[in-house]
Amino acid sequence: MTPTSPSSWRAIARQVARKLLSAVVVLWGAATVAFFAQLALPGDRATAILNIRSGRAQLRTPAELAQINEQYGLQRPVIVQYLDYLRGLVGGDFGNSYQQYRPVTAIIGEQLGATLTLSLTAIVFAWALMVVWVTLTAGRGPRLRALGSLVDVVAAGLPAYWLGIILLLVFALGLRWFPVIGGTGVNGLILPALTLAIPLAGFMSQSTRAEFERALEQPFVISARMRGMGDTGVRVRHVLRHAVIPSVTLSGWALGATLSGAVIVESIFSRPGIGNVLVTAVSSQDLPVVVGIVTLVAVVYVLANLLVDIVYTVVDPRLAAS
Repeated sequence: MTPTSPSSWRAIARQVARKLLSAVVVLWGAATVAFFAQLALPGDRATAILNIRSGRAQLRTPAELAQINEQYGLQRPVIVQYLDYLRGLVGGDFGNSYQQYRPVTAIIGEQLGATLTLSLTAIVFAWALMVVWVTLTAGRGPRLRALGSLVDVVAAGLPAYWLGIILLLVFALGLRWFPVIGGTGVNGLILPALTLAIPLAGFMSQSTRAEFERALEQPFVISARMRGMGDTGVRVRHVLRHAVIPSVTLSGWALGATLSGAVIVESIFSRPGIGNVLVTAVSSQDLPVVVGIVTLVAVVYVLANLLVDIVYTVVDPRLAAS
């Protein structure tokens, strides 16, 4: 089966259809869990909404509860609420915030740009750190190779909250190179992005290192050296482009991981973004906002991975036959 044959394209189409179906099932599962998690919380939802609005817990009259139940449709059967919830998600409607009386999509939309900027910057930093570190240490002497692998494992396991605090203490409070909290300019972006990037770089380095060392043993490397190319040129121009393929496949996962990790990082550095919105919503029990952000992260995570899978299936049709 050649890559351009009709049977090859049919196999690609089937593989893409399977991946699309899998993505829909995952998103449906995430949305379903988020919906029923609301129902599992103790207490009456109408009472919780009124308490959120007033800022204090107190007994509510039947008339007050009836008004809220009518407004949010809480008196309807659960299956009807669930179907309306799914219908709203398909149309991009996450409902209204209990606390802010505004559409959840508007609240998230106001802060999403800051979080995406942080996530994409972190991915760029992670790629830069990974490429430099692997190129310098992979395939060297036993001690340098062992050091490189050790740093990969340690970096991948660093908790974001701990790493963020350490970076703050050293570079913001100690050296005063960056703002301590709340920086919205370029300087205020570097430490939060590094907090997300360092563990991600460690994780990607582990898979890239193995491919890098295998590529160093391939005939095209020997041929390049015989033509007089230096070690650095061989590593950067020939070996690296083959070695980074596993990390490219992780790019979809990386976007979802940095978006979810931004929840912690934005809180540590007091940055604007959906992380701070989520923390505020959780503390105030503003469930529509919580569900909206959790669902959004799941959608980004699944769609990013789906896009990477589809691109690789089209680029390498052999994957469709596997």
